[in-house]
Amino acid sequence: MAEFDPEKFEEKYVHYFNELQRAYKQAFEYMNERYDSELIHGIDQFVLNESEPRYEGDGEFSIDLPDDPYERMGIAVDRDRFEEVLDTYVDRLEREHRRVFGFEG
Repeated sequence: MAEFDPEKFEEKYVHYFNELQRAYKQAFEYMNERYDSELIHGIDQFVLNESEPRYEGDGEFSIDLPDDPYERMGIAVDRDRFEEVLDTYVDRLEREHRRVFGFEG
């Protein structure tokens, strides 16, 4: 992989599409092994498919989620459980971005 360029991340889907796919796939696999499969698939399909990764600087990434992620879910799930798992999923996804882009081993 070429060295990460923050300016290129502004057009991330042109320059870093494969890396972004890898980060999402690895986060999904990690979460799917540890949490309810239906919930993880729901978060992936109804929330994260509309999310936007951002590079914050200093090797840190964030994930902008769509408005009202709980209301977007296509399955019935306890709101507290949903929020807990979503927070964990987003944390894992940010970590995978750091790893895929070479900011952590």
